[in-house]
Amino acid sequence: MGEATKDYHKTIKSSPDNVSEVEAFIDQLRQEDLIDEQAYGNILISLTEAVNNAILHGNKSDESKNVDITCKLNDNMVSFIVSDEGAGFDFNSLPDPTDPANVEKLTGRGVFLMKQLSDYVIFSNNGSTVELQFKV
Repeated sequence: MGEATKDYHKTIKSSPDNVSEVEAFIDQLRQEDLIDEQAYGNILISLTEAVNNAILHGNKSDESKNVDITCKLNDNMVSFIVSDEGAGFDFNSLPDPTDPANVEKLTGRGVFLMKQLSDYVIFSNNGSTVELQFKV
């Protein structure tokens, strides 16, 4: 992996059924030895959460809209950029899922998980794009 940056791209339709395509995309990268076993679980969970949020919250499960995933690899970092066609959201005002008032809620943990499992999480485009970075 000591070569120049290489990009991989995947576009999926905004249906919750298509979240399963994330695992196939990551498995393809792993089979090509682009993702190591240690990072695999964290990447899979984080990227699945990001794509699920893009489909459900960003694109409102509108199958006419797409979610774009780009994977960029360089010497010591793998980055996944997930973009939806939605209006975005205020990523600085999310409720804390560890707050006792929120622990029983069934939703609201996606961004928290991404921040816990990724080395860096960067939101842009008013929250309609998220970049997840992992040191490798």
